[in-house]
Amino acid sequence: MRVASDDVEAFLEFLRVERNASVRTLRNYSHALNAYLDWRGDDFKAWGDCSADDFRAYLFELMKRELARATIRLRFAALRSFYKFLVHRRGLGVSPLADVQLPKPERKLPVVLSLAQMEQLLQMPMTLVPDPRAQPWQAARDVAILELFYSSGLRVSELVALDVKDADFLSETLRVLGKGNKERLVPIGSHAMVAIQKYRQQAGVHEGPLFINKSKDPGKRRLSTRSVQMLLKKYLAASDIGFDVTPHKLRHTFATHMLDHGADLRSVQTLLGHASLSTTQIYTHVTKERMREAYDAAHPRAGEG
Repeated sequence: MRVASDDVEAFLEFLRVERNASVRTLRNYSHALNAYLDWRGDDFKAWGDCSADDFRAYLFELMKRELARATIRLRFAALRSFYKFLVHRRGLGVSPLADVQLPKPERKLPVVLSLAQMEQLLQMPMTLVPDPRAQPWQAARDVAILELFYSSGLRVSELVALDVKDADFLSETLRVLGKGNKERLVPIGSHAMVAIQKYRQQAGVHEGPLFINKSKDPGKRRLSTRSVQMLLKKYLAASDIGFDVTPHKLRHTFATHMLDHGADLRSVQTLLGHASLSTTQIYTHVTKERMREAYDAAHPRAGEG
């Protein structure tokens, strides 16, 4: 491993002490700076002698190696931060990276379940042989959780924070407290509503947290996000879906299926609690891609002539 210069040592100490950077950040930044030094080799004289053209050449080299854009951007984030430190703390006149343009970050399309896969997942709690250690109402609770994810597109943190009083079965809506303590009303689908009522009846849940664990302590009965993630993994392992599904992917699935079946983008934005429409627009790319795949697979003149 290349021995870091005094400037690099001072920079890493600045990150550790003044910025309270994590061990992972320190390791990544140190690796990024040393990777640049290794690339320059004997041509490197001093950090202050590096030019914008040097970094453009380095950028071109990383792109030739077909490194992921996220990796490239991380390396240059470390270099930019280092040069900002040199300017403000070590007397360097100007950063050579100021005019270096980076490739835009890749926007990965969300992974979503098909309708058939979603239906299979919804049936899993009632399909599996019950664990003898489980409460008799746990399968009904898990059905209600999965149905609610698919019905309302909630974040897992929003779902576990729900109280009984947040569900209004007369208006068929949920009061959800989202990011930034912003409250929104979301509809409860009929399947989810029936599943929740069945679970509540079996578990005797009449007040307090809507979704509970099997603890007898009233103060510790709210289901945790970790527990939701684990129950989802259990049902996935027993299914033939074949890829990892997180609670957030169920949120993606909700949004994509809504758009697939004609919902407008603004409505989906409101249902998801997105502050910006641009955040919701990623799902339009998913639906377009799915439409293209369906067209290519089904239309007799879609392929090459």
